[in-house]
Amino acid sequence: MRSIVGWRAMGFELSRRRALAAGLSGLALTILGGLMLLAWQKGMLGSILGAGLCIAWLIGAGCWTAARSGRGERDGEMTRPAPDGPPLDALFDQIPLPLLRVDTGRAQAINRASRSLFATDDRVIPTPPALLDVSQTRLRHEGKSWRIERVAGTGRALVMLIDIEAERRAAEAHADNEMIDILGHELLNGLSPIVSLADSAQVAAERGDTRLPGILATLTRRIEGLERFTRAYRMLARLPDPVRAVVDMGELVGDLSRLFAERFGDRVMLSTEVPEGATGWCDRDQMTQGLWALLHNAAEAALAGTVAPAVTLHVATEAGRLVVRVSDSGQGVAAPERARIFRPFHTTKPEGSGIGLTLARRIAQAHGGELTLLPVAVTTFELLLSSPGRGGGSAER
Repeated sequence: MRSIVGWRAMGFELSRRRALAAGLSGLALTILGGLMLLAWQKGMLGSILGAGLCIAWLIGAGCWTAARSGRGERDGEMTRPAPDGPPLDALFDQIPLPLLRVDTGRAQAINRASRSLFATDDRVIPTPPALLDVSQTRLRHEGKSWRIERVAGTGRALVMLIDIEAERRAAEAHADNEMIDILGHELLNGLSPIVSLADSAQVAAERGDTRLPGILATLTRRIEGLERFTRAYRMLARLPDPVRAVVDMGELVGDLSRLFAERFGDRVMLSTEVPEGATGWCDRDQMTQGLWALLHNAAEAALAGTVAPAVTLHVATEAGRLVVRVSDSGQGVAAPERARIFRPFHTTKPEGSGIGLTLARRIAQAHGGELTLLPVAVTTFELLLSSPGRGGGSAER
């Protein structure tokens, strides 16, 4: 609008200048004509010639100015600046997510996606209460769940709806692709030496080579390692839903302590701390498996350290949640490894499967909890679980 007003104002100013120039040129021609007539009557030929030249100059200047003005108008029309860009509504229509304007107790669809979702060209009638309530972050509409993202202003808000199911599918596809990539990489790494060893064994058998028994023994160990990897993958992929019950944590930790002593004997010292009467709301078998994976990982890290191997298992209740921390005296986890430590099959140990920490984390998440590596000097894994009565789950076994 301002561009149009500006061009109109410019045109008005140009017309006024033309009128003023035409008037002054006419006045000058009239005066020069009178002087030329007077000079003719007096016989002043030089003055007549000068006046004629001035008249010719004025006429030529007027024609030149008129020609330039017409050309400038045409150029101005051709070079008139285009609008700054497409209208805002057109830009909004290109956004695939539904956008709405919410104010004064009503919602208005402002792009193609929102108009299609709510089957309206303007106002959303009736307006879902979740759109009007700023505390709401979820909307259920047309059998689908949407996450509500708001950009609030003075008395109004811009609302974007995000399809939760589509987000979940995208996340699952990404996780599946990553798992397939890791699985393919590990299988190729395991099969390549097996094929090479099989070829070597065949050649050795044909030649009666005395190295054949050693080659076969190595081949057997590689096959067994690949079998362990495959079993670990199946264990991770087929983790069943937890069946929760109230579990005596003192009793569970006691069982783990005896398992630890059988496995590591006097090589690693285990210290435990459990408050009297502490309970956990969990699947006992899965929690035993998850905590054993943490203890086993901690013991191996402690044995690889430079000080007396020691592992600590600490159980506590904080903010209505059960907290289990497992620490070790090892050399710690390097910064680059912290980002990959929970990835399936990632391990820095020659004989490790890379499944223990991943399995422990999956078990924690299946219980609605979480397993993290704390940012402290001593390597410490923290497992958080809901306390009895705070989490969902099935009945006791």
